[in-house]
Amino acid sequence: MVGKENYKDINFYAGADYGLDSNYGDLFKSLSVGSDYRFSPSTFGFPTDPRTSNQLTAVSAKLNTGAKAVEVSGVSPQELESMPKQHMKEIQRLKQLSGVEFSFHGPLIEPSGYGEGGWSEIARNGSEKQMLSAVERAHDLEPNGNIVVTFHSNNSLPELDTRVPEGKGEVSKELIIFNERENQAQRLRPKENFFLGEIPSPKAELNHLNKESWIRELSQLSFHTEQGENAISKKIREFSSDEKSQEKLNGKTALEIYKLSKTPEGQKEINSYAPEAKEYASEMLNTINYGEIYLRESYVELQNQFNKAWQALKNENTAQSKKDLEKLEQYRKHIKTIQDSINFKDPQNLLKVGEEIQKGVNILSNLKESPKTWRPMGEFITDKSSESFANIALKAYKQFGYKREKDTTPIISIENPPAGGALSRGEDLKKLVDESRKKFIQKAQKELGLSESEARKKAEQIIGVTWDVGHINMLRKFGYDKDALVKQTEKVAPYIKHIHLSDNFGFEHTELPMGMGDVPLKEHLKAIGKYNKQLGKLKQVVETGTWFKDFKITPFKQTLEAFGSPVYAMSMAPYWNQAANASGGYFSGYGQMLPQQHFNLYGAGFSTLPPELGGSLGGQSRVSGNPID
Repeated sequence: MVGKENYKDINFYAGADYGLDSNYGDLFKSLSVGSDYRFSPSTFGFPTDPRTSNQLTAVSAKLNTGAKAVEVSGVSPQELESMPKQHMKEIQRLKQLSGVEFSFHGPLIEPSGYGEGGWSEIARNGSEKQMLSAVERAHDLEPNGNIVVTFHSNNSLPELDTRVPEGKGEVSKELIIFNERENQAQRLRPKENFFLGEIPSPKAELNHLNKESWIRELSQLSFHTEQGENAISKKIREFSSDEKSQEKLNGKTALEIYKLSKTPEGQKEINSYAPEAKEYASEMLNTINYGEIYLRESYVELQNQFNKAWQALKNENTAQSKKDLEKLEQYRKHIKTIQDSINFKDPQNLLKVGEEIQKGVNILSNLKESPKTWRPMGEFITDKSSESFANIALKAYKQFGYKREKDTTPIISIENPPAGGALSRGEDLKKLVDESRKKFIQKAQKELGLSESEARKKAEQIIGVTWDVGHINMLRKFGYDKDALVKQTEKVAPYIKHIHLSDNFGFEHTELPMGMGDVPLKEHLKAIGKYNKQLGKLKQVVETGTWFKDFKITPFKQTLEAFGSPVYAMSMAPYWNQAANASGGYFSGYGQMLPQQHFNLYGAGFSTLPPELGGSLGGQSRVSGNPID
């Protein structure tokens, strides 16, 4: 039997909270943002339902919650294409009526152009056009402002550099690498080298792969060239030293007879030889033809290796790679000058072809560094994606900002996808934004004539980051702790233009309201505020798709309660965490001080008064106590 002392502090019914309780946020201990982050309710935005193209109705539904910021959803490319353009104008009219602020979530498409069939410039260009269309449509929502348009840094690509925490840092365990020339990707998972007693890092393994594959390919090229040369040279020497054979074949050289065999007239002449001479000629021609086949294949392979080296050195763009490119350029010019003498139309030039191939192999072998034909795929995807984002920003600026009285260029804000996908970490997003801004600056200088400082200022204004604290929290499943998560935020804090809020426990993308999981939001906000003075002005969109699916409500109240937001515009007490369930407050009906039962029995109308007072309440007389008919 449980003693009274064991349950005396148990609240079977908690009742209403004390309205002046200073220890707010007890229900949301995992959030605990404190008094420093009592953001106004107008700071928080809520996304519309991404599953419908009827965004006009979806926006109206969000406005009914009292939200002052709404993120219009164009997440699904198909739903976005199904949205009537008139709806965008109608949604903008809602802004004029309600004073709501809009942001826009663009479609989930791959900005780099990489897909199931590999990468193609056509696909990248198509993605760019589709994203630019979304930016133009978003501008209709805020034609007089700079609306934030969010795009994911990638769509559905796996993590390209799998890192895990180790000691005070982290180590790379797997690397996806890409051969741009061959349009091939492969996963590089280093294996333990028992001979040396070590496990190489993926990057060390990649360097080894590039070096060894380059040496192996050049060695094979040189071997095949030598095979072809030896076969032809040997037969020429044998024929030259055999006077009887020369006499039988009318005194012609081996290569002259081989040239004859290439024409119908020559074939007739060879067929007219005596049987013994004809048999000898046939054996000699087969050997020379064998050598020519080797040389033809070697010449094609030389061009292939030259092109690999050229592209790899161009991608590296270092001082040494530029010097090596100069060597290749000189050899290319040399080949052009002797092109006519090393073609395969004149068999008498076969040995010269072999000499030139070997010369080319020597030049390729003497490059200072082995060309990196395989490189980390993250570098490639960042390069191609930044091209798309830079072009989108530039074209949007041309349409809505350049030489206009008011610059209304939408802000291109790149979001980190859930951790475990490509370009999902802080340093990845930072590199992508830096590269996008760099390309924008170059293009703006070249195409618009802006100075470098003007172009840089504009790039920093219209290209930034949407930071999703729920997405980065999923690094926990790889073993990262709270401090490591906050470091990711610190890396992108100066770039942040927009914030997405959702909570989870680090394993699944569950999108709970803030404070219901273990996202260390206070630490994230502190890190953002340290490096980004605009924190108080940034919109924070509460993405809670899972919650909405199961509970059918927008968690506006829960968000305000978790943050302890002020109830009144003066940003003073009471706060939502104190007043959400306060006794007799505005938010909880009559409360326990004025129970509904009192009104049912005695008040708010004549119908509930006793008959002697003009009402119709049955029972007994309050004067005599007799039953009332």
